[in-house]
Amino acid sequence: MSSLHTAPALQACRECGAGAPAGAHFCPQCRKILPLGRAVDYFRFLGLPRKLHVEPADLERRFRELSRQFHPDYFYNATTQERRASLERSSYLNDAYRTLKQTIGRVEYLLRIEGLAAAGPQDASKQVPPELLQEVFALNEELDEIRELRASGAAAEDINARLVRARAPIEAKRAEHAADVDALSARWDALPDAAPETERRAVLTALRDRLMERSYINNLLAGIERELDK
Repeated sequence: MSSLHTAPALQACRECGAGAPAGAHFCPQCRKILPLGRAVDYFRFLGLPRKLHVEPADLERRFRELSRQFHPDYFYNATTQERRASLERSSYLNDAYRTLKQTIGRVEYLLRIEGLAAAGPQDASKQVPPELLQEVFALNEELDEIRELRASGAAAEDINARLVRARAPIEAKRAEHAADVDALSARWDALPDAAPETERRAVLTALRDRLMERSYINNLLAGIERELDK
């Protein structure tokens, strides 16, 4: 299990020494802004459960409320520690909002904090995912033929028409993978907190595989776009 699941329950206030919940932004005793605890993930920071479905309006509301609370202007005459804490929390809030507002961003971040970071685009391009072998083989054959046609002086509109046709099944595969990510995200959200670790890992691993395939699909589509631009 990720170490973030076992984050300390309390953090110390540097102003009064009182203990505060790990996800708190202000000390419950002296009301001073707390230093940023790096063990607090984006979900907890925004007061959200570690789920993949997030209501955009709710996320926006939480972001705006915290933006006002952390704004450095409110700490102009505060101590150096408080000013630093407001800047740290404002920066962290912006990062959290940018990450969690996007569906894929949430999935990638969840995988990372759960210890199953998805492969990046470069890693995804090194090995063809088994589920995509047929599409990759067919596309590479088509691109080879298109390059030969271009070299022989074929009309640009004919070449582009073939490229558009070649792109269609790859785009369909991307849509299929997006639906898979949605279904797996719903499965993750439905897991109870006490779900066995093997069950949690199975869903996360499937999500990681879908994201790797998605990166490869995006690389294929980028290759087609490069041919269209020639």
